[in-house]
Amino acid sequence: MRSICFYFQVHQPMRLRTYRFFDIGAYHNYYDDYQNRFIMRRIADKSYIPMNKLLMELIKEYGPAFKVSFSISGIALDQIRMYAPGVLKSFQKLAATGNVEFIAETYSHSLSSLRSKTEFFDQVSKHKAMIRHYFKQDPTTFRNTELIYSDGIGAMVAEMGFKTQLTEGAKHILGWKSPNFIYCNTINPKLKVLLKNYQLSDDIAFRFSERGWSEWPLTAEKFVDWLNAFESKQEVVNLFMDYETFGEHQWRETGIFDFMRALPARVFSHSDFSFNTPSELSEKLQPVSAIHVEDPISWADEERDLTAWLGNDLQDDAFDNLYKLEEMVRNSDDPEIHKDWGFLQASDHFYYMCTKWFSDGDVHKYFNPYGSPYEAYINYMNVLSDLRQRLEQGLKPGEHPKKKLRDPDLF
Repeated sequence: MRSICFYFQVHQPMRLRTYRFFDIGAYHNYYDDYQNRFIMRRIADKSYIPMNKLLMELIKEYGPAFKVSFSISGIALDQIRMYAPGVLKSFQKLAATGNVEFIAETYSHSLSSLRSKTEFFDQVSKHKAMIRHYFKQDPTTFRNTELIYSDGIGAMVAEMGFKTQLTEGAKHILGWKSPNFIYCNTINPKLKVLLKNYQLSDDIAFRFSERGWSEWPLTAEKFVDWLNAFESKQEVVNLFMDYETFGEHQWRETGIFDFMRALPARVFSHSDFSFNTPSELSEKLQPVSAIHVEDPISWADEERDLTAWLGNDLQDDAFDNLYKLEEMVRNSDDPEIHKDWGFLQASDHFYYMCTKWFSDGDVHKYFNPYGSPYEAYINYMNVLSDLRQRLEQGLKPGEHPKKKLRDPDLF
């Protein structure tokens, strides 16, 4: 039997308040608590709660035949726990069914894999601890921020003991190959790699409500026909998307919940596909070949590269200045410093500084608190300047602590 692998990403950043130059050194509260609470509660009501309820109903109806997977960033878990505890309970109920796999990622939804191996490993370890704490699972599958992947990143993921990694089925990497197989890392073939089928994933995530789209309206019947059109030897169709697709990006009125409710029944009655989690596929399937990715890829924009977050002068300067603070942060025993350092690493802050146009821009602008990339840059750098001052004031002149510090408490 061929497989469908549904993977949903849950993430919301800690949005920064307007932080002016004259606030530097005076105020250390960087976050827009009102907006963070408002947005989390709105998404909980429109997306997370009704969709979790729907998934639970599908699991009760189809038993072990219906399965999905999630990764929830540590920052999102923190906000869910603070602002929408009912959502956390509903995720825990899904975890208890045994039909839902929770996937590891970086705690901060960060780009640390591109700059600091030490920070990357620490954040993944912290996130794994959160998954064990909240969902009683020990993740064997890894999903890097924004599905960023390269041969070198995959090798680091394998070094951490993961068996499988998710990434984008980028056309410029695959060439004539299909994303509908399982591959392996070039450096360490023990790491299996699942590739997003971006055509079908984006049909749901971005084009579902687009009335100008030639395939609108998308129905479960039509979607299953597309699945059946793949050659029978193609083993798995990976459907990876933001969880906010359901109810937030695509409103309930579009029929997105009705589509998801009808899809499993149509799959079971009119196809030879089953639903599997990434860890199941890793055990079930063997790689057809290694996939060579010299330069990092991601799931964003048409190029599937890093230029949504890094590439212009604003982004590069902010990113460089952020990681220049790493050693000082590691030498600090202030848990508030460590917390702020983590929150400031979220990829969203760099996304807001993007100056180019990309195909999924409208979706992400929906949550963008800034009027321009330059406004985002200035606000972020003001916050970073204050963090630097706090770090410098925490050290006595000439002092350079050498002791190894434990991570701040997770919970």
